[in-house]
Amino acid sequence: MEFIPVSEVPDDAQIIDVRSKMEWDEGHPVGAVHIPMEEIPSRYGEFDFDRDIYLMCKSGGRSAQVCQWLEMNGIDAINISGGMIDWEHSGRPIEKD
Repeated sequence: MEFIPVSEVPDDAQIIDVRSKMEWDEGHPVGAVHIPMEEIPSRYGEFDFDRDIYLMCKSGGRSAQVCQWLEMNGIDAINISGGMIDWEHSGRPIEKD
């Protein structure tokens, strides 16, 4: 499993946000896709497998668990260390739905 800091996430990255709807509604990376952690097993087919898959949660714990599950199922993924906490502190763009 690969971990990268927020500063190394490309601006055009495919980011899958695995947080709850309530957390998502409070703000998320611009262009991110919301698939709550518990829905990953039934919705991972929505990923664009031709692009790197970056996973995010609040701090990196849940997204690491999802990363591990995906890798056990033959799918490479990258965990964003520090999650939304670091994303916000670094000043990366955020949007609200």
